[in-house]
Amino acid sequence: MLKGLVEAGAVKAVSIIANGSVVHAEIITLSGDKKVITTQAGAIKTWGTIDSAAKWLKTLGLGTMKLEVGKWMPNQRGMIFK
Repeated sequence: MLKGLVEAGAVKAVSIIANGSVVHAEIITLSGDKKVITTQAGAIKTWGTIDSAAKWLKTLGLGTMKLEVGKWMPNQRGMIFK
C-alpha cells in the first residue's frame, strides 16, 4: 500500500525514528495524516539499523527523509517479548 501512495505522489514527508535499539518510520500524507509504516500483518515495521530503514524506503522511491535520533541507543540490545 505504501508503494501505491508513493507512486501516486500522496506522501508529503517521511521520518525515520530511532528509539532505543529499534528503528521505525512514519509518513505524512498530502492530507496531513500521520501514519506509522506497518507490515501486511498490521505490526509496526521495524529495522535494526538506520541505514537498513533508509535503504528500504529508498527502494520504494523515497529520497528525502527526516531522521530523529534523540532517543536512539545504538549499543542497546533489543528485547523480544512473547
